[in-house]
Amino acid sequence: MTVLVAVVDNGGFTAAARALGLPLPTVSRKLAELESHLGTRLLNRSTRRIALTDAGQDYLSACKRILEEIGDAERKVAGEYVAPKGELVISAPIVFGRLHVIPVISEFLAKHPDIDIRIVLSDRNAHLLDDDIDLAVRIGRLRDSSMVATQVGMVRQITCGSPNYFAANGIPKVPRDLQKLSVITFEAL
Repeated sequence: MTVLVAVVDNGGFTAAARALGLPLPTVSRKLAELESHLGTRLLNRSTRRIALTDAGQDYLSACKRILEEIGDAERKVAGEYVAPKGELVISAPIVFGRLHVIPVISEFLAKHPDIDIRIVLSDRNAHLLDDDIDLAVRIGRLRDSSMVATQVGMVRQITCGSPNYFAANGIPKVPRDLQKLSVITFEAL
């Protein structure tokens, strides 16, 4: 398979032999053995050029795919970096996602062009497994302790009120004073 791909990619037997570091007769013999094994001609040869047959065209496509998969497997086993590819599904709260997640996606995609990102913005805490979500940005404590979390930031909470409200009800001095006051909380970001 490697010999066929090299012959086609390099435009001939001599260039393929040079690229593979093999003697020209070895490249020619290996291709003849492959055609004999398959029982069909893969290349039409002339003195000036080579051309794939229809069977050669199909076989070459399969060879390239197989050789790429073998190369990926070997790099993974050897611990080499393999460029990530596939779909990445990200979930985040609506406002936080718009303000902080979406702006960094373009930069991420520029570095990883083989990844497709689908972003799910919702203030509902989606179930990662049921909803096929790969990565979720959450604000606050995790309800499910089986999840693995990495803290990436802090959210500062503030207590505020109008001057009229504080004039009528007093200004809280310690957190426990809030229990006596009417409060409105906002949990989604």
